[in-house]
Amino acid sequence: MNQLVASNRERIRPMIKRTGAVVEFSEVTKRYGALTVLKPTTLTISAGEFFAIIGPSGSGKSTLLGITAGFVELSGGEIRVDGTDLSSVPPYHRNLGMVFQNYALFPHMTVAENIAFPLRMRRLGKAEIQSRVERVLDMVRLHGLGGRRPAELSGGQQQRVALARAAVYDPLLLLMDEPLGALDKNLREEMQEEIKSFQHQLGCTVIYVTHDQHEAAFMADRIAIMRQGQLEQIGTPRDLYERPSTAFVASFLGEATLLPVTAIAAGNGQGDLQVRLDGGVMVRASGQKAAASSDVHLCVRPETIRIAPLVEGLDNIFAATLEDRVYTTGSVRYRVRLHAAPHLLTVRVPTYPGIVLLEPGQQVMVGWNASDALLVTGS
Repeated sequence: MNQLVASNRERIRPMIKRTGAVVEFSEVTKRYGALTVLKPTTLTISAGEFFAIIGPSGSGKSTLLGITAGFVELSGGEIRVDGTDLSSVPPYHRNLGMVFQNYALFPHMTVAENIAFPLRMRRLGKAEIQSRVERVLDMVRLHGLGGRRPAELSGGQQQRVALARAAVYDPLLLLMDEPLGALDKNLREEMQEEIKSFQHQLGCTVIYVTHDQHEAAFMADRIAIMRQGQLEQIGTPRDLYERPSTAFVASFLGEATLLPVTAIAAGNGQGDLQVRLDGGVMVRASGQKAAASSDVHLCVRPETIRIAPLVEGLDNIFAATLEDRVYTTGSVRYRVRLHAAPHLLTVRVPTYPGIVLLEPGQQVMVGWNASDALLVTGS
């Protein structure tokens, strides 16, 4: 026990900004009997990186985070933090910060006592504990609230307490599991800014699991999209949105119209392609040439499509009928059906004061450039 206390004391250093930990997953696997919930997964997260993991329910994202924290036992592979294999290290020896969706604050303790709890478990001196608690309270803008109990705080303030407690012992790696899921939209957006600022102050690496694609795109340096227990694609938010490798990624991160492709041929020599859609419509597109099959789709993002009574100068122009219109904050969403084939397209147009809205049933022209139409594979 004394060796454990000495080891934990050694890990507690003065809070200074560093570059965070390098996290390496090598063939990490999790099975429950015959069911494999996490297929062999290999990836590296850089020091100081804000790395988000997203995917539908059951995709394996929380399992991967639980393995990192030590709450879920590995079935195979290794996880290394700064070169140290943590595969068989219990959670309380990993020295990682963890923030949960429900905050997991002790209701009978004050804010300061909640934050100090992990330091008391490591048997630091009273003066050191007080200094660290005051520092992180300032960092999360809760100075003067250390004497309150969690029930006396707002949801956003409780989240800040959870952040402070996770960071008070200066971990190189901070894990977050749906930390903003219980907050309303406006407070979620405010806390996204807070967490990013907090990470910059700490200099730690963050692994952040969320079901909110917009949240991940706003906060993360890179995102891993998971599906059915495996990685579908990893990249920056821009890479994933502008260059999705599969139809699943295209539709999961943002909104996309996916149209089945029946044939692909070389274009006009300027790097584009000639694509035949189901129904015989020919479209100019960009991307790598591939053998057309039921697994190839044309992906067009709704904000890249222009819609008007008359559209000129675009690579692809089609007559269509406007079938539906939805006005949302900041934009209007149109659904239009092409005359040349039974394809429905989604078009999103920014709104502004005095904008003239098109009406359902109206005959319109829609168009987009070849560079805005990508070929993606998979279902």
